[in-house]
Amino acid sequence: MCGIVGYIGERDSVPVIMDSLGRLEYRGYDSAGIAVIDDTGALVGSKAEGKLARLAERLANGEALHGHVGVGHTRWATHGRPSDENAHPHLDCSKKFAVVHNGIIENYAALRAELIGEGHTFTSETDTEVLAHLLERHYSGDLVTAVRHTLGEVDGAFALGVISSDTPDRLIFARNGASPLVVGLGEGEMFVASDIPALLQYTRKVIVLEEGEVVEVRRDGYALTAFDGKTIDREVRQISWEASSAEKSGFKHFMLKEIFEQPNVIKETLAGRIDESHDVQLGMELGIEEIVLRAMTKISITGCGTAYHAGMVGMYLMRALCKIPVEMELASEFRYGDRAMDPRTLTIAMSQSGETADTIEAVKIAREAGAPLIAICNVVGSHLTRLADGTVLTRGGPEISVAATKTYVSQAIAATLLALYLARVRKSAPLDRLREIAEGTRLLPAAIDVVLNTSDAVKKVARKMRRARSVLFLGRYVNFPTALEGALKLKEISYIHAEGYAAGEMKHGPIALLDARTPVVGIVTDGRVREKMLSNLSEAKAREAPLIVVANHGDEEAAAIADHVLWVPKVDELLSPIVNVIPLQLLAYHIADIDGKDVDQPRNLAKTVTVE
Repeated sequence: MCGIVGYIGERDSVPVIMDSLGRLEYRGYDSAGIAVIDDTGALVGSKAEGKLARLAERLANGEALHGHVGVGHTRWATHGRPSDENAHPHLDCSKKFAVVHNGIIENYAALRAELIGEGHTFTSETDTEVLAHLLERHYSGDLVTAVRHTLGEVDGAFALGVISSDTPDRLIFARNGASPLVVGLGEGEMFVASDIPALLQYTRKVIVLEEGEVVEVRRDGYALTAFDGKTIDREVRQISWEASSAEKSGFKHFMLKEIFEQPNVIKETLAGRIDESHDVQLGMELGIEEIVLRAMTKISITGCGTAYHAGMVGMYLMRALCKIPVEMELASEFRYGDRAMDPRTLTIAMSQSGETADTIEAVKIAREAGAPLIAICNVVGSHLTRLADGTVLTRGGPEISVAATKTYVSQAIAATLLALYLARVRKSAPLDRLREIAEGTRLLPAAIDVVLNTSDAVKKVARKMRRARSVLFLGRYVNFPTALEGALKLKEISYIHAEGYAAGEMKHGPIALLDARTPVVGIVTDGRVREKMLSNLSEAKAREAPLIVVANHGDEEAAAIADHVLWVPKVDELLSPIVNVIPLQLLAYHIADIDGKDVDQPRNLAKTVTVE
């Protein structure tokens, strides 16, 4: 949510900031703006409701800006509707300070009233504007001190950036809560952004701000401190992602590129984690002694959205292999559910970014209970990985499309590895069976390649389905989360209503919705629930619902009841969700693309949800 960019150096900052904002478009936004200190020392800027292209058009047609220091922002509306006036950056009355901000200032209403009483004039409906006026109130020649005093007055979770015409030789950024900020180190120039992809064209050396920190950025370096002014030393990280991984590389959309990247993503996630005996080795990564893992009496998994569905896959595997109670709960509900947790509850938190606000809050509750914490995450140094005792990195590289695809697959693979490791440590399943599943994971890239080669066939089915007003996705056991994820992908990018349902529950309500205009997508691959699934789908067929079936090659019984079949190779039942989701990703993509939807940036959605 919201993108923040800052630059200081010898280059003209405007092209750098606009390019970097373009690389953050996937985060979701409804307006954009930029402010720079020009060669005369004046603070100037431009803002526009809508896509970044509208801001670029204004800059090209009469609002040209130039300067060696500046900040930019893409806004996802919280307080105040999307408009030019509510877009960031926001200025104070003196127009000496420009502020960009991601997050929420919880006490902004009281502060706004107080500032208006002092004579300050507001030009927007946002909570952010109070920050600019507070800086004006507190400034007496030292920008960092003014920022610290301002931070002392506001409540909430946020990341913010400040420039001032009084101090054109620096940028000030601060972080409190789950809103990420990354500083990129260059030669005689420095960069700041909300996420790593914005920086990859310019530098691979970064430091990540943690909660409660302020950074003063100059051309020749930076000073990192806590809110109380204490100096902080932080190791510089070298990012291994290639800049090309944040490009479309000939694909029409990032989502399609990322769907096709999944075989390689699986190889990366597996690399070095299965030894020659087919045993999963995660001990060095987890940082939790085996004796502690053996003493666990319960596993609690949490996440949001796609991460929640990937966590459900892990839940089924851990129940099957670890033989202890395993709970799965949405992170947004976790913190209100009066959880029964203690030091013998192993908590597993799933988040692609490691910055999801609800997941971070859930994790804090687990930590307060003394529960050991394992993160499954894609971003080294993220908030979640710093809170965790150990992390299973998914190694998925940057995912630009808002709709997560390789995130789901890499998280499901990581959860599978963790389940196999825990089961071996706890000796809760036959070693031969664990090795059989581990060996099966190595066959998944080839199996997914087979499915990807059916993309054109899936597109033909998409043409038949694109006019549907509602679609029901059905699955059972390990493929219930597959149904949930398939439905989520469809409604995210095509705006067609879709529901994922446990197939056995169809008769408890959803069957009333079925008719010839309501397609049903069912997952009927080989396993313990295949016959049950065929029976459930036959009931849907009897209500004239068009049937789209995900089935293993050669399954004539499934083909006989289906209007359309999405064929997939047969793999171990516990691994089947990782293969079965691929045709559903392709189906959602093709429906949205055929209908001309904004596939990579669907309306109202943000990639990383850093506010509650």
